[in-house]
Amino acid sequence: MSLPVRIEKARVLIEALPYMRRFDGKTFVIKYGGNAMVEESLKASFAEDVILLRQVGINPVVVHGGGPQIGQTMKRMGLVPQFIDGQRVTDQETVNVVEMVLAGKVNKDIVNLINQHGGRAAGVSGKDGPTILARKRTHTRPGPETEEPEIIDLGWVGDVQHIDTGLLDLFKQSDIIPVVAPVGVGANGETFNINADAVAGHIAVALKAEKLILLTDVAGVLNGQGSLISQLFLEQSAQMMRDGIISGGMIPKVETCRRALEGGVSAAHIIDGRVEHALLLEVFTDQGIGTLFRLS
Repeated sequence: MSLPVRIEKARVLIEALPYMRRFDGKTFVIKYGGNAMVEESLKASFAEDVILLRQVGINPVVVHGGGPQIGQTMKRMGLVPQFIDGQRVTDQETVNVVEMVLAGKVNKDIVNLINQHGGRAAGVSGKDGPTILARKRTHTRPGPETEEPEIIDLGWVGDVQHIDTGLLDLFKQSDIIPVVAPVGVGANGETFNINADAVAGHIAVALKAEKLILLTDVAGVLNGQGSLISQLFLEQSAQMMRDGIISGGMIPKVETCRRALEGGVSAAHIIDGRVEHALLLEVFTDQGIGTLFRLS
């Protein structure tokens, strides 16, 4: 390795040092999904990033998705996935598959990924503890013939009612990285399928996290000309939604960031999980790579 390359590496470390000091002992909640869960190089870089965060004194909590894996498993079982307004209809047979895939296969694959790269991770379902208490989601849309909204039964789709941090708090006292499956439990022991972004946001608030970081398959929030916006205040993002600049699948992610910030999380990020070492680039460099949200 040439001397200029070694000097550049040293500069990178110097740039990262103030951030390491600033975030020592802080909690980061990271939503892991998209291509970062599929491509081998991205999976490896994600594991390495999370391990490094833990090694420098940060407490990462990983919350994962798994929609494509659920769909693939259902098709292999001869079941037909159904969606209403972008939300998976989750009957009893489907929720059994959801729990099997998320709390079983996907969760343990991520745990193993981190362990294989030299870290220590443990899987947590929302039913463990129990950590994620949930209630059935009420989904409505305008009625076709009357002014009254039409109530749509999505089955065992839930919203977070409460996060019990007792189990997750135990991991702070160790070097173990918790990996959380977004499966919740109802008051009567029912199993609920919950949106992983929403779960990550609620956990970030409950743990009084320093950061909520959502990995996506886009660069971040884009302006009207298609360029990345590096920093957004909540009032600006609300106006962009009203103007239609923020639209589609980005809206619920921005709303998750808003709720997290209003709940006391210091900063929220939407970053491009298709970039190797996206977490480190966002957290430990001056420029970052995604969109940083702040309350004001």
